[in-house]
Amino acid sequence: MRTVIFRTIAPYLSALMVLYSIFVLLRGHNEPGGGFIGGLIAASALAIFGIACGVASVRRAIIVHPMSLAGFGLFIGAAAGVISLFTAQPFMTSQWWPVNLFGVEIKLSTPLIFDIGVYLVVVGAISSIALALEERESD
Repeated sequence: MRTVIFRTIAPYLSALMVLYSIFVLLRGHNEPGGGFIGGLIAASALAIFGIACGVASVRRAIIVHPMSLAGFGLFIGAAAGVISLFTAQPFMTSQWWPVNLFGVEIKLSTPLIFDIGVYLVVVGAISSIALALEERESD
């Protein structure tokens, strides 16, 4: 299914899907969404890009190995839980920090850090599986 139309539209569609996945990631915990759903959307974008342009193009686009991405996400998710231990609270207790950026107050939190970790784990693991299957299919 490598038609000219699909190869032409796939990079733009993938970019929009990754942008939407980041939106879904950032709105999690306040509304439906979060790291898992956002990660699935981003992994689907990489799969579409891989089907259209090939596995080598996806590997060049994501720069790092997908399993390294998943490992880093696991580290971030665990680190989000450890932060509460430094405040003498139980593991995975939410912590909130108000930050002023350009006159706008943004509340950073450990649930957001955990969601980013989940996002990276899902993107890395699903992308690794999809790329391995696509490589096997093209051989």
